[in-house]
Amino acid sequence: MDEIYDELKLSFESTFDALRRDLSRVRSGRANPNILDNIRVPYYGQPTPLNQVANIQAPEARMLTVKPFEQSLLKDIERAILQSDLGLNPNNDGQIIRLAVPPLTEERRQKLVKQVHDNGETAKIAIRNARRKANKDLETMEKDSTISEDESKRGQKEVQRLTDDAITEVDRIISAKDADLMDI
Repeated sequence: MDEIYDELKLSFESTFDALRRDLSRVRSGRANPNILDNIRVPYYGQPTPLNQVANIQAPEARMLTVKPFEQSLLKDIERAILQSDLGLNPNNDGQIIRLAVPPLTEERRQKLVKQVHDNGETAKIAIRNARRKANKDLETMEKDSTISEDESKRGQKEVQRLTDDAITEVDRIISAKDADLMDI
C-alpha cells in the first residue's frame, strides 16, 4: 500500500510542477522570460524554441530583451513574437530585440484570471484521475486477497486525505497567481 501512496504523491508532484510551469507562461504585469517559452522560431527549417536560439533576459521590471545567438535570426524572431498571442510589440535595433511589457488592462486581467482558473481545474482533474487509479489499485489488491477489506477501506481514506491535501495545494497555487495578476 505504501507503493500506491508513493506513486500517488509522485503523480501529485508532477501535476503541481506542470501547473506551475503553465502559470509561469501566463503574462502578469511584470516581465518574465518564461512567457516566451511557447514561441517557436524557424531555424534551419525546423521550428525551434526561442530560448534555444536566443538569450532572453529581463533587465527591468517591464522590459524583456532577446539577443539571438545568430544575427540572421533577428527578423524571424521578431516575426514569431508578432504572430504570438502575447500582445507584445518587438523593438528591433539590429542587435537585440526589446519587448516592453505593458501594464495589464482590467479586461485582460479578468481573461488571464479565467485562464489561470482553467489551468487549475485541469490540474484538479489530473489529481482526481490519480486518485481513481490509486483506489482501483487498492480494490484490485483486495480482490486478489493481498490486503483485507479493512486495510482497503483505510487505504482509500488515506488516498482521499492525500487528494484533499493536493487539491488544497492547487487552490493555494491558483490564488497566489490570482493575487499576482490582480496586483496593479
